[in-house]
Amino acid sequence: MHDKLETIYERVLSRNPGETEFHQAVREVLESIGPAIDKHPEYAQARIVERICEPERQVIFRVPWEDDSGDIHINRGFRVEFNSALGPFKGGLRFHPSVLLGTVKFLGFEQVFKNALTGLPIGGGKGGSDFDPRGRSDREVMRFCQSFMLELYRHIGEYTDVPAGDMGVGSRELGYLFGQYKRITNRYESGVLTGKDLAYGGAQVRKEATGYGCTYFVDQVLKARGDSFEGKDVVVSGSGNVALYTIEKVHQLGGRVVAASDSSGFVHDPKGIDLELLKDIKENRRERITSYTDAVPHAELVTDRSIWQVPCQVALPSATQNELDADDAAALARNGCLVVGEGANMPTTPDGVRVLREAGVLFAPGKAANAGGVATSALEMQQNASRDSWSFRYSENRLREIMIDVHDRCHATAEEYGRPGDYVAGANIAGYSRVAEAMLALGLV
Repeated sequence: MHDKLETIYERVLSRNPGETEFHQAVREVLESIGPAIDKHPEYAQARIVERICEPERQVIFRVPWEDDSGDIHINRGFRVEFNSALGPFKGGLRFHPSVLLGTVKFLGFEQVFKNALTGLPIGGGKGGSDFDPRGRSDREVMRFCQSFMLELYRHIGEYTDVPAGDMGVGSRELGYLFGQYKRITNRYESGVLTGKDLAYGGAQVRKEATGYGCTYFVDQVLKARGDSFEGKDVVVSGSGNVALYTIEKVHQLGGRVVAASDSSGFVHDPKGIDLELLKDIKENRRERITSYTDAVPHAELVTDRSIWQVPCQVALPSATQNELDADDAAALARNGCLVVGEGANMPTTPDGVRVLREAGVLFAPGKAANAGGVATSALEMQQNASRDSWSFRYSENRLREIMIDVHDRCHATAEEYGRPGDYVAGANIAGYSRVAEAMLALGLV
């Protein structure tokens, strides 16, 4: 790491004790942007890095709610508004027991650079709660969401901060959140939340966007080396929205996904995952992935080893952070993996990234590869602002164009700074530079 940036990183550690995921996200960026600091001394003079590492605003609040039995529960809500130099804060809400302030800060910090890479006028933020919607009735989820919005509404707006869904926050939760926002404010402000249902202002392709976008990005990585998905075996971790629609687009582009997972294990189907069956299990029946082998006898259910042991040419981690470690990375490289593209946020550990890069495996970081979700959220904001609704085909074409632009921006920046093929450096420097230029233009704010 650059000497100046090492000092800044030490200060981040001391000011944010115990927030290991946030520390990891900051270090990953600071290790890349040294060449930009040398090229642009005005960035250092204006303390751009220090300001980017400090959120503009952090909100923590109590969320009391009552379950169906009349018992009262207390959860904690968060919204971290990280940087608005490029536009209103934009980033999802995550409902999961693992959510802590450090989790939200890591996600918000990543979001700043991811949003910058899209080229769209959106800043970065993130939020959520340690509430777990799994196993809760619709009425319990509604009561929680209404209580959560009683505080959150004070901090959001279509020109201020625009949350979306994330882990644990789907169309059901967003519907309850928007309904409560409308009830409190007496305004039908569609652009205040994205990822909404099509029935009340949502956008086509939003559900598919992160998975489709990751696949488009990796397709461009393959094309840059004169290759394609055609005939490739692909492993996709997870089986939620991101994973399902990554699998769908990989199949459309000629690849064959041979393994998918959830927290109970993974299935290996050497003939290719039956996507319609997996969608039925996950989206309709809401069952564990173990049900897949009940219907597909030749598929193997594995619970005692990592999905990354399955040989493949392309690996797309799409479940959660830090799921792919150094041992997994070594197994992928040993088995002939060509490209790893992050569909989730920071799913590869720092040691895993190092092993992949040393082995010559092309690595597409999440802040670039999974930018399709927030890009389509920004397109939803455009449609809401103009009271318009675009077709699925038009929306998907816009998504594809944006992801090609994101790839080309990362690829060209890596070349410019003498790091050809290094998508980590390209993404971090390109995202940082765009935010830095806007911050310089806006003055000391």
